[in-house]
Amino acid sequence: MGKKKPPVPESALLLENGCPHLSSVQTGPDSVGSESAPPNPIVDTHTHLVSTFGAYRSKYPEGKFLTVHDFVRGYFRPAVRVTNSGFVTDLVDVYCEAPVMKQWKEVADSALTEEQRAGDWGGVQYHFVIGVHPHEARHYNDEVEKDITEAASHSRCVGMGEMGLDYHYDNSPREIQREVLKRQLAVAIGLNKPLTIHTREADDDILRILKETVPKDHRIHIHCFTDTPELAKALLEHFPNLYIGITGVVTFATNLNTRQAISDMILSAISAGVSLISTPSPLRILLETDAPYMVPGNISVQSLGLKLGSRLPFSHSGMIPWTAQFVAEVATEAAGGAASWSAEDILRIGAENARRMYGL
Repeated sequence: MGKKKPPVPESALLLENGCPHLSSVQTGPDSVGSESAPPNPIVDTHTHLVSTFGAYRSKYPEGKFLTVHDFVRGYFRPAVRVTNSGFVTDLVDVYCEAPVMKQWKEVADSALTEEQRAGDWGGVQYHFVIGVHPHEARHYNDEVEKDITEAASHSRCVGMGEMGLDYHYDNSPREIQREVLKRQLAVAIGLNKPLTIHTREADDDILRILKETVPKDHRIHIHCFTDTPELAKALLEHFPNLYIGITGVVTFATNLNTRQAISDMILSAISAGVSLISTPSPLRILLETDAPYMVPGNISVQSLGLKLGSRLPFSHSGMIPWTAQFVAEVATEAAGGAASWSAEDILRIGAENARRMYGL
């Protein structure tokens, strides 16, 4: 007899209960923020919205939300309201398939005007980036390049990617990955589009290619960073407008690299005599989900009112506060008493950095 599968939580409990423990990092006299500060926006700088909606429909075939717009209005605003923090205000949707997923235009066209974003999107500001993932590099060709170049001219397109190198899975030959990355970088730089970069276990090659190809002041988002802290340091030192993307994977017990990269930013600022509460923040991070993947490990089923043994079946933009909470704890510990951060502070820093990175 097979092992019994854990129960799937009710969709309302999965997404609508908020984050009751957000203020668990104490706000002291040297804190970056204050408890009286107004609610902060939750900005998801990397999500796969069509796939996330598909995960919802797969897990909850009887669910009441029948379209992407229903899903966003129902879950991100007003349903996902986080005590003392805010709600989802902006998201950056990611298309990285080859051939290009044609649905991008239908979704993006539905967010062209403020009236559409207020109505169809419930006030959420929709943006997207487009490119070809290294897994798909073997399918890249002139037609795909033409499609992503045309999509990049859309008014809701704020960058190009995710593109890069992935030597962990090697779903495409490495030489082809490198060639396709260089081609996409040339297109993005020619269009002056910010870059969303995927890199995994390819430290030497990604650093070399970016240094050789990308202007030093170009805006770069290293998405879902899990590689060595040494790579993060080298990238941050060379590119002044580069940001490290933090997903829920930072909370995983097996992932020490991302935590160390965050700590190193704090320690580097202290060493250089930079104020930890300066603006812009020495925490050059972007908050993201990579939804429907990377459910933060610090979300307890008890806090959501779920039954023991339940598992959250997918991630979504409303889970970013749990990632922010974890980042606040890591940064505060690294500061060693010199400053402290709350989850609300990290949400605000993430939103400010997203404006600098993508112009949101």
